[in-house]
Amino acid sequence: MYRRAWLKSGLMAASFHIVPRHVLGGPGYVPPSEKIHVALVGCGGRGRQVLKEAMEQSDVVALAVADPATHFSTKNFYYRDEGGRDSTSQLIEKHYESAYPGYQCSAYSDFRQMLAEVKDLDAVICGTPDHLHAYVSIESLRAGKHVYCEKPLTHDISEARAVAQVAKQCGLATQMGNQGHSTDGMRRTVEWIRAGAIGTVREVAAWVGAKRWNPKLEGKPEMEDPVPEGLNWDLWQGPREPRPFANNYFPVAWRDFWAFGNANIGDFACHDLDAACWALDLSDPTTIEFLPAGTSNSEIGPHGCIGYYHFPAKGNRPAVKVTWYDGGLKPQRPEQWPKDQAFPGRGVLFYGDQGLLYCGGAGGEPQLIGMGDVPKIEPSIPRVQSHMRDWLDSIRSGKPAGSHFEYGARLTEIALLGALSLRTGQAIHWDSANMKAIGNDAADAIIRQPRRDGWQLNVNS
Repeated sequence: MYRRAWLKSGLMAASFHIVPRHVLGGPGYVPPSEKIHVALVGCGGRGRQVLKEAMEQSDVVALAVADPATHFSTKNFYYRDEGGRDSTSQLIEKHYESAYPGYQCSAYSDFRQMLAEVKDLDAVICGTPDHLHAYVSIESLRAGKHVYCEKPLTHDISEARAVAQVAKQCGLATQMGNQGHSTDGMRRTVEWIRAGAIGTVREVAAWVGAKRWNPKLEGKPEMEDPVPEGLNWDLWQGPREPRPFANNYFPVAWRDFWAFGNANIGDFACHDLDAACWALDLSDPTTIEFLPAGTSNSEIGPHGCIGYYHFPAKGNRPAVKVTWYDGGLKPQRPEQWPKDQAFPGRGVLFYGDQGLLYCGGAGGEPQLIGMGDVPKIEPSIPRVQSHMRDWLDSIRSGKPAGSHFEYGARLTEIALLGALSLRTGQAIHWDSANMKAIGNDAADAIIRQPRRDGWQLNVNS
């Protein structure tokens, strides 16, 4: 029985002694017989979806939520849901009311207060806007909590390296929320590429149809709107310099603006470049050049783009060129593509010297194009029940989850290098060792963005 509800119910008939978890196991150890106590930071859109996935697991109990807003609606976006700390705490209480009559979920405006006050918390789900991912993740790890953070893992490249460093120091279970990483289709794609099903791969294309949330804007909103009732706008902005509130930012549509998001490449690359990154062991591209489609400037991302990554040879793998498309742009339909099959609006194409392999975006099933029978390749990568379950099992076992923060940071950095090229309007010649765009000093302020006082990253504790 969930111990908090048990103690509140007055059913404890005899005294007992609880052995501290740290005596039984490593950092954040949760015994198999106990529930995993989770909290959600960022109660809208994807954050609520992930919370619902967690609560479907029989060994999870949601204790608390934190969000600068009491309530908001995402019904005009693809989430078709509610958001905010009040509506989400009510969602949690309704979920547990049959098992734990009178159950109450704690709700906070500032997640730091939640970390200080909720003593029996094991793990944190971070579903905030991107500009808060690094700060929430690091503060939670430093507080001894396992962390699941939505993609992209961070908002700038220096943050990605900082989060990876802290995660390694703390030794807790982490998972970035690119859920396609846990599909069987993603694993089959990686196994087929590694086994040479299409020969040697030197080129990959990935594309997604996503476009701007604010298609008519050409920059920063000119009009100031009233701050919605119940929203702490200053807290929502976190490390960013304060700006007037506009409805174009909140909720969801903040992704369009460089201050808070990283346009489509930041939103989708951790999904749709994952298969290539994993299968071909891609990291540290030397040249990155992205070209915008439509209006883009220092405030707002483009409607779409085409981007080119050049990865140097590594071990036995030759150099690889990866081309990214979004906003409705696509690669040329291959001649080998089946005549009776529409060319999809999202996916990944691997070009091998013996054939082509297509897989759907975010972990879709692999398909050989213009080739013979499906190869008989024995599975070599362990399968998992789900992305959420993989993280929860990591909390119990101490074994890394598939998209742990060190891997997630590598994939995020690749995405953010594309955004860096878009934001500077230049090709990036990347010096990974020194985290420097060669000959482009203007890029430094984007690689390491300034932070407001009180929002510095706790990297070296």
